[in-house]
Amino acid sequence: MFSISEVDKGDSDLAWLVSELDAFQSELYPAESNHCLDFSTVSDEQLRCVIVRNEGGSPAGCGALLFQEDGSAEIKRVYIRPEYRGRKLGEQIVSAIETIASEKNSSLLRLETGIHQQPAIALYRRCGYEICDAFPPYAADPLSVFMCKELP
Repeated sequence: MFSISEVDKGDSDLAWLVSELDAFQSELYPAESNHCLDFSTVSDEQLRCVIVRNEGGSPAGCGALLFQEDGSAEIKRVYIRPEYRGRKLGEQIVSAIETIASEKNSSLLRLETGIHQQPAIALYRRCGYEICDAFPPYAADPLSVFMCKELP
């Protein structure tokens, strides 16, 4: 059994998960194609973060939502630790993020992921996201996949 909850961007378990994600991505992509968000560079009002924990309370995965000035929001930092993959936790994280977006009246969600992260791309497709063009602040990048979804 897993639980998902919202946490502060300074949460220590969140920082640990994000550092694992950074290490994973740095093996896949050059620095210029690694679009990692440093949580300390955005205000608390701009960012909402979630963590999935196992029954014992250990962190299994995370995700974040970055609100944009145009009313849209960007999904950031979705990560599931390797030993917890294949349990539909990614879907739980995306669902929680979409609920937060809806509560804040953000109807357009966008994301950037890498071409070498096929399981992530498959997750987003299962959740209804479609390939789209690069969006600010990104430029087109052959190592990036951009996706979006309109919420009802």
